[in-house]
Amino acid sequence: MKDLIKFLTRYEKFVFIIMIVVPWLSAPFLGKKTFKRFTPGALFICIFVVIESLVAHKRLWWLFHKRLVPKVIGELPLIIGPFFIGTLWIMKFTFGNFKRYLLTNFFIDAFFVYIHVPILKKLGYASLIRLRKFNFLLIFLFKAVLLYLFQMIFEKKIMR
Repeated sequence: MKDLIKFLTRYEKFVFIIMIVVPWLSAPFLGKKTFKRFTPGALFICIFVVIESLVAHKRLWWLFHKRLVPKVIGELPLIIGPFFIGTLWIMKFTFGNFKRYLLTNFFIDAFFVYIHVPILKKLGYASLIRLRKFNFLLIFLFKAVLLYLFQMIFEKKIMR
């Protein structure tokens, strides 16, 4: 584990770029129709997450200690990489079945909060400060419901 930490620390900018690029390699498999349909919702929730991150940093809910670009939030590689593309994939396979959507989000978010966040902490990338893991999970689930509502309204009002 120490060797992995040394490697990731030494090449952290490269790791951040990989974190962004690898999820985007799956984008062509989403299909053009899916990409067009769910991109507005994914953009909406990504913007929401950026605003949430600014509030979180101010209130010390969590901190990202390393950044791809100075003076830009440390969450950016996660937001524009796995979060954006993951949102599209989840919406593709679950939109229209809220129970499946919420269960899928619960398991993915729980994995992130309880497995991935401790790894990020060990790597010195990020850590929770004034927020418990359970509360962090609730925030993720709130965003999932918000995204679903946005997509429903978007499709009813705008996509007519």
